[in-house]
Amino acid sequence: MANNPLTRRQFIHIGTGALAATTVAGTVLQPHLLSAAARPVAPSDKVRFASIGTGIRGCELLKASTQVPGVECVAVCDLYDSRHIAAQEAVNNPNVPATRDYRSVLDRKDVDAVIIAVMDHQHRRIFEDACAAGKDVYCEKPMSHSVEEGFSMVEAAHKANRVVQIGSQRVSSVLYAKAKEIYDSGKLGEVTAIQAYWDRNSPSGAWVYPIPPDASEKTIDWNAFLGSAPKRPFDPVRFFRWRCFTDYGEGLGGDLFVHLISGIHFISGTNTVAERAQSSGGLFHFKDGREFPDLIETVYDYPKFRVSLRCNLNNDGGEFIAFYGTQGTLIIKDSTLSYKPEDTRPSPEGYSIYGWPRELREQYLKQWHEEHPKPAALASRVDEEGETYASPPGYSDTVDHEANFFNAVRTRKPVTENETFGNHAAIGCHLANFAYFNKSIAAWDGAAKKIVKG
Repeated sequence: MANNPLTRRQFIHIGTGALAATTVAGTVLQPHLLSAAARPVAPSDKVRFASIGTGIRGCELLKASTQVPGVECVAVCDLYDSRHIAAQEAVNNPNVPATRDYRSVLDRKDVDAVIIAVMDHQHRRIFEDACAAGKDVYCEKPMSHSVEEGFSMVEAAHKANRVVQIGSQRVSSVLYAKAKEIYDSGKLGEVTAIQAYWDRNSPSGAWVYPIPPDASEKTIDWNAFLGSAPKRPFDPVRFFRWRCFTDYGEGLGGDLFVHLISGIHFISGTNTVAERAQSSGGLFHFKDGREFPDLIETVYDYPKFRVSLRCNLNNDGGEFIAFYGTQGTLIIKDSTLSYKPEDTRPSPEGYSIYGWPRELREQYLKQWHEEHPKPAALASRVDEEGETYASPPGYSDTVDHEANFFNAVRTRKPVTENETFGNHAAIGCHLANFAYFNKSIAAWDGAAKKIVKG
């Protein structure tokens, strides 16, 4: 267990099944007390927020907000009427006002902050309007739909001096915090290679969501959904499966790559854009009219290391990130973390010398052992088992991520995944898609703030 163990009262509040001393995976990490402890918040410090976008992710965020002390949802907004009811159910309050018009939410004086969980192509407009209205913003990942939009959003946040957090929740995970602690300790040595993947194998994982039976132009504001996207007749497939189409989303890059990139940036202390990206992939199974591949692999060039990412919708490999260093290997696989040290103790050459005559070989070995006397037993000990950790059963990094945001709204203290961090991660998605669709190297021109062919 980590230092500062939970009190009995806090333990009971979290739930007796949430913590254990050890598991087969190793040490179970403690949840953050920010979201887990039963700490009263004064009414004057309560944060009142509204959710703009109450679809799948929007409702997940609303449910998570009910576990964060000192916050209250005072309004919800979505372009599909049935999602109003879903949102009210998510916060267990049928009286929360619901609307299709997000501007009426921004006009409310009792709204301190907004959660933006709409289609990606709607992010910029609502984000900038929210900043201008003096609201703090939690914006779902990826932050932007294009490179240009991202920088415009950063400027808007800075101009209005707003607290902004982008919604890639791994950045607030206790598991990723432990990974960062190990990385920052230097135990990995020099890390030059990072590999990550997130693979799924189901229609739902490929965004083939069922169309609700009441979906129609009467229950959905289709024109508002299109926004700045090209005009076209009502199409519920595009509304509910929008990640499949370039007009509204970024495909696997915006859905899953951004999580991997954000996690890698957080753990490694990187807050920049990769210099180059090369992508390969294709559309192999889900040939349903979508415009994005169901398999994409991208290699990124960063100044100090190389990153290889893969997302595959045709095999359930789960979520994986590995940091390969000269002194050790750090791996996150789903809800577990492992560190294994490399055995870097000096040893004589054991391969090429067997092409030497015996006399020269024995001479070399004798000299080597004279120059490398055995150290004391304790000094030479290598922990071959390494370290392993696991998230608590039932743990939600989404709750912690929201708690971090609402605490920042209350205290005005900075967050890790702010608009600059989120913009850099989003550009990583845009680099991958640029390389894939243009069949060329995507190079980042930092001075011009744009992607060019490399």
